[in-house]
Amino acid sequence: MLTLIRRGASASTPETPGPGWVLPTDTLWIDLLNPTREEELAVERALSVDLPTQEEMAQIEPSSRLYQEDKATFLTATLLSHSQEDRPAGTPVTFVLARGVLVTLRYAPLKAFTVFAARAADNRDLTSGAEALLELLDAVVERLAHVLEASSAAVQESSNAIFDRPRGGAFEPLLTGLARTQSVASMARASLVSLGRLASFAALAPEIVAAPACQAHLVSLQHDIQSLTEHSGSLSSHIAFLLDAALGLINIEQNGIIKFFSVVSVVLMPPTLVASIYGMNFHHIPELSWALGYPWALGLMLLTGIGPFLWFKKKGWF
Repeated sequence: MLTLIRRGASASTPETPGPGWVLPTDTLWIDLLNPTREEELAVERALSVDLPTQEEMAQIEPSSRLYQEDKATFLTATLLSHSQEDRPAGTPVTFVLARGVLVTLRYAPLKAFTVFAARAADNRDLTSGAEALLELLDAVVERLAHVLEASSAAVQESSNAIFDRPRGGAFEPLLTGLARTQSVASMARASLVSLGRLASFAALAPEIVAAPACQAHLVSLQHDIQSLTEHSGSLSSHIAFLLDAALGLINIEQNGIIKFFSVVSVVLMPPTLVASIYGMNFHHIPELSWALGYPWALGLMLLTGIGPFLWFKKKGWF
């Protein structure tokens, strides 16, 4: 799908380019979401650029992701998508600054783009593709900040649940939740690192070099990215600590259970020995014909069981 944002337009406009399609001169932003080959060719003809393929966008070499060609600047970053679903993922997105127009090429829906499209439709101050790029990156960083904020709240909730958990409660839901939060935080950090590289290279774009306001905006954006990157690293460390703490508590409970059964086994060993001796079928066992032999055996078993129990209790082993 090809969507246009134009200067002063009140809404984004989906386009269906035909053979004679001409790009409007007041276009600020062209958004290509899962584009057809015809849509890609129409944009390439209109701006005299060669858009990267989906396979080229997925490459991780800097030379394939950040470069300038034919007076156009190509910037590719990996952004977090489906952050609120069970399986978040990273998706490559290419930003192209060419002939004063911003082109974005992506193959997954991203909430930040939807938010920015609504803002851009009401923003009469946008006058160039470079400004649109920086405002769009602002929306992306803002979205990542919201994701990290939600992850921080989830981590704090898990922390309270782990340390306030009643003895014997289930750990599996807590560990599953922490694992998912760790996955989201890790992908968010990867996105921020990718955006940091993109922002550094974007400073070389002629459209930004020629605009001091854009340069100042880009510096502010880089500071935000750095701050959120540090926050995501701290969040990952906190999650790792909670996972270790949860596993430690699981081990403590398992050790307590094993200790209980060990104590019970040792306590029962002497009575079992007594019962085994008096259960032997030998005629010359002294107590065999004794009238008090049975009470004697029971008392001896009770005494030999209470003795180890009291000893373990004194040692504080349970």
